[in-house]
Amino acid sequence: MVRGLGTFINVAVIVIGSLIGILAGTKLAARTQELITDVLGLIVALAAVSALSPLWSREFLAALPQGSSLLLILGALLLGGILGSALGLEDRLDSFGERLRVRFKADSAGNFVEGFVAASLLFVIGPLAILGSISDGMGEGIEQLLLKSALDFFANMAFASTLGWGVAASAIPVAIYQGLWTVAGFLIGEVLSPIQIDAMTICGGLMLIGISLRLLNIKRIPVANLLPALIIAPALVGLASLL
Repeated sequence: MVRGLGTFINVAVIVIGSLIGILAGTKLAARTQELITDVLGLIVALAAVSALSPLWSREFLAALPQGSSLLLILGALLLGGILGSALGLEDRLDSFGERLRVRFKADSAGNFVEGFVAASLLFVIGPLAILGSISDGMGEGIEQLLLKSALDFFANMAFASTLGWGVAASAIPVAIYQGLWTVAGFLIGEVLSPIQIDAMTICGGLMLIGISLRLLNIKRIPVANLLPALIIAPALVGLASLL
């Protein structure tokens, strides 16, 4: 099987789902579109609850010094937030989305950038994006990415029906992110232990809560600035597990 096929399918599904959602969205009233966005916010919150579950798993707690699990996640998010703010990741992602909006001649009064940012973060956060890409790179199958593609397809239709072309543009960072993990799987093999994946997933779950709050218009948290935590968390947990 060709390595990278899983990510190619995932990206294609995101684009196709977006096109279907955009076509459907033009036939929906504004009030209905707002309701769909609220429902998506609730679904993202539900996904966050699932992603946070490893924080209380026996395996995760047993592998770390007693009482350190929550502190490690806190430390990863604080360090990640400081680094991400210093690098201006949120502003850079917004600017990239704005350039794409201009490129695609999308309406500046619309939700292009918001759709691009929300969808990009949603589709790259989670264990399936990492584990599936690594498995793909190692030549062990694309089953996990096929499952992710199915989930992304329906989520993308719903997102694109209200947030428009920005959701389709999220296929670009998804391709880059999963492509890098596929290369990592090909060159390195299993780069992370199960508890390191759990730490990354927990941080991702907290970021999903941030996305949910944005979609529900409760608070606009600069979630992209927290992205370095996805790298810092596995490193901290790996070090702590050796103590």
